[in-house]
Amino acid sequence: MEAANPWDETSEPNAARLLLGRFVASGLVTQEMLNISKKSASCFVNFSRLQQITNIQAEINQKNLEIELLRLEKDTADVVHPSFLDEKCHTLQNMNNHLEAVLKEKRSLRQRLLKPMCQENLPIESVYHRYMVHLLEMAVTFIERLETHLETIRNIPHLDANLKKMSKALAKMNILVTETEELAENILKWREQQQEVSSCIPQILAEENDLHKHGIITPSLPFTSKVHV
Repeated sequence: MEAANPWDETSEPNAARLLLGRFVASGLVTQEMLNISKKSASCFVNFSRLQQITNIQAEINQKNLEIELLRLEKDTADVVHPSFLDEKCHTLQNMNNHLEAVLKEKRSLRQRLLKPMCQENLPIESVYHRYMVHLLEMAVTFIERLETHLETIRNIPHLDANLKKMSKALAKMNILVTETEELAENILKWREQQQEVSSCIPQILAEENDLHKHGIITPSLPFTSKVHV
């Protein structure tokens, strides 16, 4: 709120207004001087705003403090809140009862642990049945591959020798591949030669028939007679 202007004639009478009226009546202050000085009291307005800012800042600080208290209460709820304390007490009571039962049956439990667990059924809660199914599948798979794993472990000390043998076998294989390629090339060449010979045989026969017709060679001579001719 803005402070009341002591120079305003419409405002309620106060000490400042009465004092100014006396000054005007005595002639110390004229009405013109009062009219000039009729302005808003900026200093009072600033004081009022400063008071408002101070109040708002105090309210903000109060809210921040309340927020910090709420955060602290949230962080320590498991220690301070009664519901959390009751739940913890119930859990601790159950653990205590279980430990008491274990201590009471300590002798029988020790005897059971000393006995072998073969051909006995272990009770498992229904919540863990699905996990036991996966565990049994993994166990069966492991048993199936156990011999392979053991063989791999046995071969680990002989790994260097096996690698050397594999290197030698690979070198021999490369040599055999090279020889096979050469043999294949020779077979192709021989096939081409046989095709050429096969294509020449009809021509040779035709030439010999011509020679027989002209009486150059006798029919009893073999095919090699062409060489003599």
